[in-house]
Amino acid sequence: RFTHEVTSDNEHERQRAYFEPFTEAVRDLLDVTIRTEMDEDVIREAQAAIEAVTARLRTRQIEGAYGVRLNADGRSRSWGNPVIGLRNPIAPPLVITRDEHDRCTADFELGAAYEGPPGHVHGGMSALVLDHILGEAASAGLRKPNFTGTITCRYVRATPLGRLRAEAFIDRVEGVKTFARGFIADAEGVTVEAEGVFITPA
Repeated sequence: RFTHEVTSDNEHERQRAYFEPFTEAVRDLLDVTIRTEMDEDVIREAQAAIEAVTARLRTRQIEGAYGVRLNADGRSRSWGNPVIGLRNPIAPPLVITRDEHDRCTADFELGAAYEGPPGHVHGGMSALVLDHILGEAASAGLRKPNFTGTITCRYVRATPLGRLRAEAFIDRVEGVKTFARGFIADAEGVTVEAEGVFITPA
């Protein structure tokens, strides 16, 4: 859902200041959950502590998903998003920049939580990242995003875990359809290419 809130920029930044490091701590917990080799007693102790914190946090929570929240100035918060979400620990997260030609780019890192083939990124994660950044490019100048109609990925080679770059741009526009193209690359070059059709909602 898109929710309009009367939230000032100061309040936006105040919340960012404590939710961002909190989410990063949980993201670090996800990583160590995969990689720790502690003994059973330590794991059980950690589990009890995590369950206690989770129970406390659940005493005040929203119903359903976070959605997209817009303040009076149209500033958007997609903090629950699995690609860019400030409050979503499964998000890498991507920080997407847009140049004067509406080309979108993001430099990011994918670690153990995103592994598919040993040492490499799960193909579904690559598709998720590309779907998002292509959609971001296709939504240039719109107050609400275009929606994905179709997306096609071509896996050029396996994408290694670690530092990566994604780029996307508009290829052409035909009525309500925007055609976008993009890729993910590592230091050696492109690993996944994608093209998608995005639809402007009524």
